[in-house]
Amino acid sequence: MNESTITHKRGESIYRIKRTESGNMLAVYGPDKPMFDGEEHTTPEGTYKLCPLSAPNSKIIRKLFDFTNPISSKGHDATFGLGDRLGIASAGHIRLIRDTDIFPILAQQSIRELNLTNRTFDDVLAAAVWAVFREGYTKGYGADGDHLKTHDEVRHALDCGYTMITLDCSEQIRNDIPSMPQSEVDAHYAALATTMTSTLESRYLGKSFPLGDGMAVEFSADELKRIALVYLNAIDHAVQVYFDFIKPAGADFEVSIDETLQATSPQAHYFVASELSRQGVVMMSLAPRFIGEFQKGIDYLGDVSVFERDFLVHAKIAEEFGYRISVHSASDKFSIYPIVGKLTGGRYHIKTAGTNWLEALRVIAEQTPCLYREIHAFALLNLHEAKRYYHTTENVINIADLDSVSDAHLHDYLDQEDARQALHITFGLVLSAKSEDGTPLFREKIYQTLHKHEAMYFTALQRHIGKHLNLLKQA
Repeated sequence: MNESTITHKRGESIYRIKRTESGNMLAVYGPDKPMFDGEEHTTPEGTYKLCPLSAPNSKIIRKLFDFTNPISSKGHDATFGLGDRLGIASAGHIRLIRDTDIFPILAQQSIRELNLTNRTFDDVLAAAVWAVFREGYTKGYGADGDHLKTHDEVRHALDCGYTMITLDCSEQIRNDIPSMPQSEVDAHYAALATTMTSTLESRYLGKSFPLGDGMAVEFSADELKRIALVYLNAIDHAVQVYFDFIKPAGADFEVSIDETLQATSPQAHYFVASELSRQGVVMMSLAPRFIGEFQKGIDYLGDVSVFERDFLVHAKIAEEFGYRISVHSASDKFSIYPIVGKLTGGRYHIKTAGTNWLEALRVIAEQTPCLYREIHAFALLNLHEAKRYYHTTENVINIADLDSVSDAHLHDYLDQEDARQALHITFGLVLSAKSEDGTPLFREKIYQTLHKHEAMYFTALQRHIGKHLNLLKQA
């Protein structure tokens, strides 16, 4: 597609996305031209302004065309996060989901990812806005400030127009408590206010909380002590953020308790949900840490039958309290998708991101093998640095030596688990790498290749993410 087939009109002005050698641009014809930053061009048919797809220009578009603004996912059962680390994948995603019932979260980035890619919340939202405008997508999409930890981060994302906040409570969760000797647990618990502990004990001990289908959650005295010590600070943090920022903004709220050393027990999940609900917090979704391993860019690691039994209880708790269960690091977890889709009754939130980067590398491997080889070598050389930010278990010994693989088979690396993990977590280092004179080593070459082979990239995205969606629909 050389130029967008979608033409937008506003009064006497006409808009369309135009392809150029250097990338996609906005072409504006008519009296609206002065609003935008860009350069005038004259043709036999008249003059138009060619404008960069920048964040400032996207804010003007959002004012003029309301459908380009992100909205709440309220009223939708299934939502799917499509983190786009390069800022060029969303048009491909839209072509996949536009005829489904999935509500897409097109703008989804964490502070960590923003720092690794040298982007801002405005940049990420702008990329989604331009994709929606280009594709004429009017069914609505969301924007998620993902894994935010502080009040300032939440405030900033909301100020930028984000309609969903995923609150990462990891810094308020005490990971030392589960392995702490009982005597120390008792001492820490005794230090809590007596009015609090007596209230919790009357609320949870000696009771059974039914979830339907013969399932129920019950608490022993020791479980309650440990769970309270692990999560009370996180609950307080979530309550404050909700009432100070989320509720006034009318944003969707996800609480993440998945960044822990141990899997979230049903008792812990129920306790967090119950306490938040009791204090008036309305969650759109909650992310527990599930049993097994959810590593980057590869399938679920663990006994799927055990996962299914564990997930059923979590899904029932989410149903009891009226929110979606959220699955993080969900890229390529193909073996569990039918379980997630079935046991939630199609009411879930899935987060993917890095798998789109891997599909970009697949295109690069096939179309510019020399560039792929440079990226691959750099990624392995700097893998130790990337592991400061991500936990993975790849073994580089299992990754075939680059010199032993022909150009025709470079794409095979994108089907090998150890290579996928290594390439997945080094994306930020690759995108920010610079030569001695300060020029980017790979960034511009990557964008040039993917722009030239955009149709191939979109096809790869639709095939790969389509596999995720199809498995989620299987009963």
